[in-house]
Amino acid sequence: MSSWGHLTRRFVGSLRPGGPSIVDAIWVRSVLSAEELALWERMYGPDRRHSVQVARDVNAALGDLATTPVVAAALLHDVGKIDSGLRTYGRVVATLTIKLVGRTEAVAWRRGRGIHRRIALYALHPQLGGDLLALAGSDPLTVAWAREHHEPPASWTVTRALADVLDRCDND
Repeated sequence: MSSWGHLTRRFVGSLRPGGPSIVDAIWVRSVLSAEELALWERMYGPDRRHSVQVARDVNAALGDLATTPVVAAALLHDVGKIDSGLRTYGRVVATLTIKLVGRTEAVAWRRGRGIHRRIALYALHPQLGGDLLALAGSDPLTVAWAREHHEPPASWTVTRALADVLDRCDND
């Protein structure tokens, strides 16, 4: 689950434009399938930087247990955000709006237009990301983590030990 501290750190980090370094991008290319890489490259630059940091932290925490699907889960957990088309300030508005009106109301706006639809798509990013990854042929663990990373731990289907590390690295 996202905390305000995590969201604040993500906001500050997103103020710097651009994606990850060339070295990091080359490393990502060595991990993801061609289909997954195409999705990762569509992600907003700060999201790609964040995903690399999460994946590097997961690698450090898990060592040999950091299998390709686990590292791909770290790299692609936020891929569903690409559908909203929101950037930093739009995401701040979306996050605050979702908190104010409630997720259920915000999600209902998906059939609308303009900013309301974009907020709904942002709220739905875990499900949308899971769908994108399933269509890309990603490993079931990678798909599941994209769908579940904002859910309470009791509802995770990803092995608890792996999910705890993925969650901690995402929220540190």
